[in-house]
Amino acid sequence: MTFARRPRFEWQLRTRALPLGARTAIMGVLNVTPDSFSDGGAHFSAEAGVSHAISMLDQGADVVDIGGESTRPGSPELGPQAEQDRILPVISAILRERPSSVLSVDTYHAATARAAIRAGAEIVNDVSAFTWDPVMAAACADLRCGVVLMHTRGRPTEWHNLPRLALSEVVRLVKDGLAGALDRASAAGVERSRIVLDPGFGFGKVHDENYPLLAHFEEFLPLGRPLLAGVSRKSFLGRTVAVRLGIPQILPNQRGSATLAGSTAAILSGASLIRVHDVRPAIEAAAIADAVLAAL
Repeated sequence: MTFARRPRFEWQLRTRALPLGARTAIMGVLNVTPDSFSDGGAHFSAEAGVSHAISMLDQGADVVDIGGESTRPGSPELGPQAEQDRILPVISAILRERPSSVLSVDTYHAATARAAIRAGAEIVNDVSAFTWDPVMAAACADLRCGVVLMHTRGRPTEWHNLPRLALSEVVRLVKDGLAGALDRASAAGVERSRIVLDPGFGFGKVHDENYPLLAHFEEFLPLGRPLLAGVSRKSFLGRTVAVRLGIPQILPNQRGSATLAGSTAAILSGASLIRVHDVRPAIEAAAIADAVLAAL
């Protein structure tokens, strides 16, 4: 079996650099929302959100990614002010308790990105790769923060009606989309050293359309930037396990083992970061995968 050797990078953030490639970095998910697909409402209050963030940091998360708007299939859009009302108190409270923590804001709104970075976040994680807000690219260039650019196909309200993709075309579609995102970022003045790329598992890719991304993840390495994989608790994993077990469904909070399998596959194929809901199990899986890669 052949695994992918990961390049080493220094990911330039707002005030510091995060080394990537020598070991897998863990990004913990904090949904400050009432309606996220995986844990909707569990961390909606500021107190619950801060407590969960501190717990993830104590477990070893390198980054905590804070989102105030659900992007589950069919979810309506939330305005920037409502989004900021949810996340800014949480960002400030985490940094009061843990001033050295690295926080990311999961948003496609430039106004929210600016507010979150002013509040102390280091990274903007844009699921639309600068396509849903026309001034986001310029904002990130001005903020000089770390950036995650994710491939998505359509918007959440459109995903149920998108035409299906041929499995043979998924990787090329995503790779071309990520190359276009890099071009948009460069044209706006975002330095390449600040960019991480994410193929966007589940974002406009339905069920088995996601498996070519895992099977050929190493094909995104020639884009020349660190890669993030976010398969945690995704529905395509639950669907596969449910079929294997002959049961109707696997609920999001029951997809932990499947998440570890998918995340490990991505690491062995070149992912430098994984975005997960359950930090400690992910660290353990990443430690083994990293040891395998170190033995190549």
